Amino acid sequence: MGGARPDGFHDLANVFLAVGLYDEVTATPADELRVTCAGPGADRVPLDRTNLAARAALALAERRGLDADAAAVHLHIGKDIPVAGGMAGGSADAAGALLACDALWGTRASRDELLEICAELGSDVPFSLVGGAALGTGRGERLRPLDVGGTFHWVFAVADGGLSTPAVYREFDRLHEGTDVPEPVASEDLFAALAKGDADALAATLANDLQPAALSLFPPLADTLAAGRAAGALAALVSGSGPTTAFLVRDAESAQVVAGALAASGTCRTARVADSPAPGATVLRGTG
Repeated sequence: MGGARPDGFHDLANVFLAVGLYDEVTATPADELRVTCAGPGADRVPLDRTNLAARAALALAERRGLDADAAAVHLHIGKDIPVAGGMAGGSADAAGALLACDALWGTRASRDELLEICAELGSDVPFSLVGGAALGTGRGERLRPLDVGGTFHWVFAVADGGLSTPAVYREFDRLHEGTDVPEPVASEDLFAALAKGDADALAATLANDLQPAALSLFPPLADTLAAGRAAGALAALVSGSGPTTAFLVRDAESAQVVAGALAASGTCRTARVADSPAPGATVLRGTG
C-alpha cells in the first residue's frame, strides 16, 4: 500500500480472493426505499440511506432515470459476513443490491455499467461483484483477474468488537508519518502460488500492510494470530483493515482443528471455516 494521495485515498496493489461467506440481499417492491437487516451484528448495520446497499439502489435508479416511485424498494440484508470485520461485507451487500434491483426493476444494466456504479460506491465493491481472485490497483477498484489452480482452505477468527476502516487508514498514515512510503507492488510469487493452488507457497507470500495499524488500534489481535499459528495454521494475518483475522491451512481437516483451537483460545468471539475462490454477487431467485 502506498502513502496517502491528495484525494485522501491510497494507491493499492491488493490481491482480492473471494471466500465462501455470504450475505443475502433480498429486493422486493415497496412504497419507499427501506432497509432491514437480520443476523449476527445486525444491530451495527445502518438502516438509512448511508447503508451501501441503499446507496447502490439509489445509484442504479439515478443512472437509469427512474423516478422515486419506480425506484422504491425494500432491501432486506441477511448478514453472515462479519460486520465491521475487514471482510468487505458492506461492499458485498452493495453488489448484491445492485444485481437484485436490476433484476427487480428490469433495468438490464450491462456488466460494465454495473462495474462503473460499483467503483463509484467504494473501492471494494467492484470485486464483490466479480468474485474469484483479482489484483486491485488504483484505490482497489481497477481489477485484473488472477488464475487460481485449486481450492484454498481458511479459518476466520471473528473478534469481539469492530474496527473502523477509515480509522485504520489514519493509523497507517500516523505510523508512517515522515517516512517515504514506496509505491505498492504485487508479488509475482503470490500470483504463481495462486495459479498452482499451492497453499505452502501462498503462505510464504502473504502480507498485509494494514496489519501494524490494526494491531496498534486493537492489540489483542496479536494473541489471536499467535493462537492460530500455534494450532497449525500455515499463515496468519489480519483480514483487510481488521479486526477479523485470517488463517491459511493445508486442508479441510486442518481447518476444523484450527477453528476449534481458536474458538477455545478465548482470543476471539467465534471462528468460521471457508474455502476459496468463491463467486461474486449472484442472483439466486426470481427476476422481478
